[in-house]
Amino acid sequence: MPASQSRARARDRNNVLNRAEFLSLNQPPKGAPEPRSSGRKASGPSAQPPPAGDGARERRQSQQLPEEDCMQLNPSFKGIAFNSLLAIDICMSKRLGVCANRAASWASARSMVKLIGITGHGIPWIGGTILCLVKSSSLAGQEVLMNLLLALLLDIMTVAGVQKLIKRRGPYETSPGLLDYLTMDIYAFPAGHASRAAMVSKFFLSHLVLAVPLRVLLVLWAFCVGLSRVMIGRHHVTDVISGFVIGYFQFRLVELVWMSSNTCQMLISAW
Repeated sequence: MPASQSRARARDRNNVLNRAEFLSLNQPPKGAPEPRSSGRKASGPSAQPPPAGDGARERRQSQQLPEEDCMQLNPSFKGIAFNSLLAIDICMSKRLGVCANRAASWASARSMVKLIGITGHGIPWIGGTILCLVKSSSLAGQEVLMNLLLALLLDIMTVAGVQKLIKRRGPYETSPGLLDYLTMDIYAFPAGHASRAAMVSKFFLSHLVLAVPLRVLLVLWAFCVGLSRVMIGRHHVTDVISGFVIGYFQFRLVELVWMSSNTCQMLISAW
């Protein structure tokens, strides 16, 4: 044992790091973090446990997080179906918008397509109906024209109210024209031109005696008016379909509140 101790002391004397100028290298710098063993020692019995309130709050949060994740990752079937139909509608409307701008594939036909859409605008129809009403001298003609005027005004108010409520934009960034602002046809849903074309065509088919070719042309005109609004990028496909449905129900409502000849004559005389 004495021999081994003497050898250890001799080895310490011969160690270069034990010299006075190297003692600072063996000491940890000031402000250095404590070794991990000290942290483990502090986490022993003498360490204070966290407050009970914090632990209960963390357990509640850990129990709620999986439920929120499941709600986000597993939406309802109705939500999936609605989003899928919306995506299909936008894709079809984008593909059919061949005259939406000057860079579109059918840009050269944009003026003609817009002209087809103008034939279903409210201003020409209201102006033409009033002009025919002034020129008409038969009681039956005045009765039909007064009810047609009522249907046109009802269409403008209905479409403007629904558009103001929904505020859906079109598939392309196309600004409404001056005539659209006059009839408050600013937003996309529903398509006012489509509802007006469907209502007018159904009105004429019910109250005018037309040959079969004219009846077919009238239906094709209503369809082309709705299609033209999609081609110029003003409306979605569902906007036009909804416009056709609203136009049909507007016709049914006018039929229910049909003004008689005496009522029409009283309104004309008062006007």
